[in-house]
Amino acid sequence: MTDKDLTGMPDEIADRITRPFARFLKIEAAAGALLFLAALLALILANSAWSQPFLAFWETPIGLQLGTLDFTRSLRHWINDGLMTLFFFVISLELKRELVLGELRNLRTAALPFAAALGGMIVPVSIYLTLMAGEPGMHGWGTVMATDTAFVIGCLALFGAAIPPSLRLFLLSLAIFDDVGAILVVAIGYGEALNWPALALGTFGLAVVAAAARLGVRSIPLYFLMGGAIWLCVDASGVHATVAGVVLGLMTPPRVWVSDARLRSLLGRVLAYPKGEHWSGDTADRHDLRQAGRAVSESLSPVERLEMMLHPWVGFAVMPIFALANAGSTITGADLGQPVSLAIVAGLVVGKPVGVLGFSWLAVSLGLAARAGSLSWPFLAAGAFLTGIGFTMSLFIAGLAYTPAMLDAAKLGVLGGSVVSAAIGISALVWLTRRKKGAVVNLTGGATPD
Repeated sequence: MTDKDLTGMPDEIADRITRPFARFLKIEAAAGALLFLAALLALILANSAWSQPFLAFWETPIGLQLGTLDFTRSLRHWINDGLMTLFFFVISLELKRELVLGELRNLRTAALPFAAALGGMIVPVSIYLTLMAGEPGMHGWGTVMATDTAFVIGCLALFGAAIPPSLRLFLLSLAIFDDVGAILVVAIGYGEALNWPALALGTFGLAVVAAAARLGVRSIPLYFLMGGAIWLCVDASGVHATVAGVVLGLMTPPRVWVSDARLRSLLGRVLAYPKGEHWSGDTADRHDLRQAGRAVSESLSPVERLEMMLHPWVGFAVMPIFALANAGSTITGADLGQPVSLAIVAGLVVGKPVGVLGFSWLAVSLGLAARAGSLSWPFLAAGAFLTGIGFTMSLFIAGLAYTPAMLDAAKLGVLGGSVVSAAIGISALVWLTRRKKGAVVNLTGGATPD
């Protein structure tokens, strides 16, 4: 008998890459459906008899005041700047894992979604600025930049195995690059006057986190405590507080502390003890049991442990709450016809797919990026239309960029552009998958089984 596990099939190295990726996709797909329901509910309530109390609820002041220090914010502010920090933290964790341990370790493979994300930011912004030249609201150009990860993955989930897995990886990677790029734009373009002492304290806090990780401190509650202190400093600094989530996520170590061989050795020592009630008191076997329990948790990298811990909370709580707080807008004819609505729709529906497809083709043609053989250009083009689903990040930036008088029109532009993009992308994928199925039928000379 060897020390290998004989109760199931042996693990392959690829499993350590594909399993976390598959888990991330499943949560995102389910979260996309919940996000849609939350957004729909917000729209219904905002245009119902309960409109005033519903919209006023999110402006409820919550916080604490200690002398001259005032930590009072509206409920919407705590959601957008506080809870959404967890969203960006998880996005950064997934990006770090993919770049270090996942499919994006290959530079040319990572270059394709990066180039696509870059094009998906530059072209929509150019279209928006062209259409909004001389109009109030030009400052809202960041609204058309980002792609909503959950909605895109949710759309792809409708097709199951009919679409190539490489398309899912491409769009997920693109959306993550998009979100990180958008939050950097928020930090630069939508920040306030800098408070240098607070910024210095936040930077010092990040240095303390890096030093603690270097010294081998592995207490997750302690890191959350330090992260909360850093968030308060960044929030007071004038830089948007969610930037703290991005930086801390990218700083999280991706390597395990306890190797598989050491874990098996520690567990084997525990299993070697005879049966009986001997796991109490200050004994050697109890010490070995505690050590084995710690080794089990430390056999996962901090990136994966935190992602497994937080991703469900972000997908099933943070994002739906964000949608309820931000998607509600009063629909009127005047709003639908405003230039800002049309500019956002054009940026999302036209600018995103043109930028994604154009920059992808350019990167591959110049030899800077590699396209997977299973990812055909028609499928990539269909996926490019789905990137026009902005929603979460678009609403997030709209809340920072527009005045209250323009915000409803901007929200309607985001919702309208996202719906049209989803409809075009899904229709294109339906046509491609049916065409692919028809080709299989012709090749086999018969009908495929249902």
